[in-house]
Amino acid sequence: MPESLEELVESNDLLGVRAWLDDQAAHVIADALARMDHVAAGVPFRLLDKDKALEVFEELEPVDQQAILGGLRDQAFRDLVESMDPDDRARMLTEAPAKVAQRVLAGLSVRERQMTAHLLGYPSGSVGQTMTPETVPLPLQVSAGTALQRVRDRGHHAETVYVLPIVDAGRRLVGTVELRDLVLSPADTPLADIVVRDVPFAHATDPAEDAAKLMRETNVLALPVVDSEDRLVGLLTIDDAIEIIEAADTEDVARQSGSAPWAGHYMAVSVWQLARARAPWLLLLIVASVLTVNVLQVFETTLENVTALALFIPLLVGTGGNAGAQSATSAVRALAVGELRGSDLAAVIWRESRVGLLLGAMLSVVGLVVGSMLVGGDIALVVGLSLIVICAWAATVGATMPLLAKRLRIDPAVVSAPMVTTLVDATGLIIYFLIAHAVLSL
Repeated sequence: MPESLEELVESNDLLGVRAWLDDQAAHVIADALARMDHVAAGVPFRLLDKDKALEVFEELEPVDQQAILGGLRDQAFRDLVESMDPDDRARMLTEAPAKVAQRVLAGLSVRERQMTAHLLGYPSGSVGQTMTPETVPLPLQVSAGTALQRVRDRGHHAETVYVLPIVDAGRRLVGTVELRDLVLSPADTPLADIVVRDVPFAHATDPAEDAAKLMRETNVLALPVVDSEDRLVGLLTIDDAIEIIEAADTEDVARQSGSAPWAGHYMAVSVWQLARARAPWLLLLIVASVLTVNVLQVFETTLENVTALALFIPLLVGTGGNAGAQSATSAVRALAVGELRGSDLAAVIWRESRVGLLLGAMLSVVGLVVGSMLVGGDIALVVGLSLIVICAWAATVGATMPLLAKRLRIDPAVVSAPMVTTLVDATGLIIYFLIAHAVLSL
């Protein structure tokens, strides 16, 4: 079995490291470096040739990029940051300490520094910070042949030429044309005849996640970005859109599991960092769980009179929590992909309450059978009715909490499944004991 890059570095086998690097693609090398200690990762990175080093570097997360830069000498440092695309450079600097950002900007040429500073001037998290300003805008009044020649002349400075923005004399966005259509059109064809005018676009101050979702929904390879006066300022490319969506999904998954998101590769993050990301949420959930303890104290007399009720508490609490978690996860996902809006709250309550009732009715059959076999018909009836009501309540609460969070401008993912489960546990017990009082005439 071939040795891993980490094992080769630890054994100081530089020839083996070079051979391993020569055989691997840039994304594979980047993953291997991200798994390693930052000091050790600098050894193989410095053995890469200039072009491949740039490819690997742009595959890394910003936190890993900063660590690699910290181990480079001044000339290598300047060469690397100068070669980066402006949007990738700005993405790294938005998450970098001020000292690192100053060193990067100081090492850039005037042109690259101006483009990077321009991107960093947009609001944090906006598409303006993620777009590429290196585009080839084409004037509407030229022919296809003239436009194609302009692409040949200026395309080597652009990040992409597959989708070309078309602008008027005031640099306002008119539409786009795909390179394929430009190449296949006769040279004398007016560009106005092949331009697609009704194209999606974003304003530079719009959230980057919203722009990336728009690209996914409209199936475009590049999204024009304009300023407040609809003048073209850049393009959001498909590779950056994928990274934005991946980062947003990673954050949502962390929050839905009851944890804070962290930066860096999972295998390289320290045990302390992982524990620190999870501890605050667990502490919050412990505090929330006190509600369950209080409910049991309130109904302590009921449990003393009918001890058999205690047998079914885990079943009811677990079922309610699971039903709420399913509903919350579905709602957060639907919000994330644009299938739900805050205005859908009433429709979601009506929909999920019926789903919960149907689930509860199916599960109550099991509760009735098990309860009848273990403790008799009266308590079995309590369990069956409780399952119906608790499932309906849990499904409704689980779906509506993310929507309410959205209305309050809170990330819906913060209303995680563990949070919903904890709330449903306490309220589910109240439902259980109230039904027991009614049926058993306690």
